[in-house]
Amino acid sequence: MTLYHDRIARLRARMTETGTDLVALGPTSHMRWLSGADPHGDERPVVLLVSQAHAGFLMPALNANSVRQVTDLPFETWADDQGPGAALNRLLANCEVTGADQTVALDEAMRADFALLLLDALDAPKRRFSDDTLGHLRGMKDPAEISTLQDCAHLNDAACQAGFAALREGMTEHDVAQVIHDHYKANGATPEFTIVAFGANGAFPHHHTGDTRLAEGMAVLIDTGCRINGYPSDMTRCGWFGSTPDPEFLRVAAVVEEAVQAALAVVRPGILAKEVDAAARDVITAAGYGDYFVHRTGHGLGIDVHEPPYITATSEAVLREGNVFSIEPGIYLPGRFGIRLEDIVTVTPDGAEILSSLPRDIWVHSR
Repeated sequence: MTLYHDRIARLRARMTETGTDLVALGPTSHMRWLSGADPHGDERPVVLLVSQAHAGFLMPALNANSVRQVTDLPFETWADDQGPGAALNRLLANCEVTGADQTVALDEAMRADFALLLLDALDAPKRRFSDDTLGHLRGMKDPAEISTLQDCAHLNDAACQAGFAALREGMTEHDVAQVIHDHYKANGATPEFTIVAFGANGAFPHHHTGDTRLAEGMAVLIDTGCRINGYPSDMTRCGWFGSTPDPEFLRVAAVVEEAVQAALAVVRPGILAKEVDAAARDVITAAGYGDYFVHRTGHGLGIDVHEPPYITATSEAVLREGNVFSIEPGIYLPGRFGIRLEDIVTVTPDGAEILSSLPRDIWVHSR
């Protein structure tokens, strides 16, 4: 429990810095990060409130004994035949935030009805989301988190290699995804997601893995991730099934690799996220493929596969040591193929450290 008490202390310090009186979290990844609790989620209100005076849960009695196994924070419980109102009022009284003109930071991923229940119980509070309090803290991964993310990345390396090694003419995208998932499960991981895209399907950045069959002369894109010890991985690699790749496929792959390297080169504490995006985007635009780079350069990774910071063309987020995010530029040629090369990096005092150890070389099948 020491880890979570330390995180609550850090949150309270950040609340002082930001003038926040109360942080309210639903049963989301924010709650898991701060308390270790992952309650059953349904329409019954469950909320974790943190103020300088108190930290505790509004908890359905139905789930209290189960959640008690993972947290020692106090509960205000309520039963179905009572409703949550009285328990919520007790919790707010303990938090000493029942007066007017309080500033509340709301979990942006919590259910709207939970948020409105809380706001209605307060006296016209000022409200904002939790990105500058809890989100700020979650963005700076500690050494244990980075170590777990790196372990997961290394397992992902091997699973992705297994997927490419299994490629045979006539197999479906689903077949390849199953090979990757079997590797995860055999090594104690849970599959998080897998995109396998053959040929023209690679031009859809979020292709739904399907029954397309592999044939000679097809591009192959694998974007996959697993989860171990509560943290995920995410990586994309590309290849060509056939001994003679399309010359433009190789040309595009070289441009995307150059874009990855350009983005990596500018990462450092203090830089704006949009500057990383611009470094990758400028390379692709200069090569004549700017219209075919249709998404952001990256997204944060932590408990969630997608979380801040988002590496977009407009993001003013200042990168900080301990941030973890993807660098994944891509070029997508409709009806032909798509190439995306993705690595997860962490920001260190010296720049970007890649968590994966698998090279971004294009895999080429030769008979």
